[in-house]
Amino acid sequence: MQSPLQLSVRNCSLTNRLEEAVRERAHKLDRYCDKIISCRVMIECPHRSQQKGSSYNVKINLSVPGEDLVVGREPHEDMEVAVREAFDAARRQLQDYARRQRGEVKFREAAPPAE
Repeated sequence: MQSPLQLSVRNCSLTNRLEEAVRERAHKLDRYCDKIISCRVMIECPHRSQQKGSSYNVKINLSVPGEDLVVGREPHEDMEVAVREAFDAARRQLQDYARRQRGEVKFREAAPPAE
């Protein structure tokens, strides 16, 4: 990663263990694509529901050459699970990006226009 991880938290607190886990997972993304320019992670707890309790949203913005990859997952009641699912989705998007850059993805030729 060319620039350091930007981690922001809204309306909730982050334990040291979870912050370290986020930093480690962000660092591991370099395995799948070594051209990551920046990584921004936002963890938020938008509101507290009376029936369901707190839910946590995790949003990851990855900047790579030519594209910005954005990962936003459905809210989850457990912050660790929300972080894990978001980074798993980010990993899949980075792997797809790397395949496209290497030319491993087949592209269909455009169908001729109907006459």
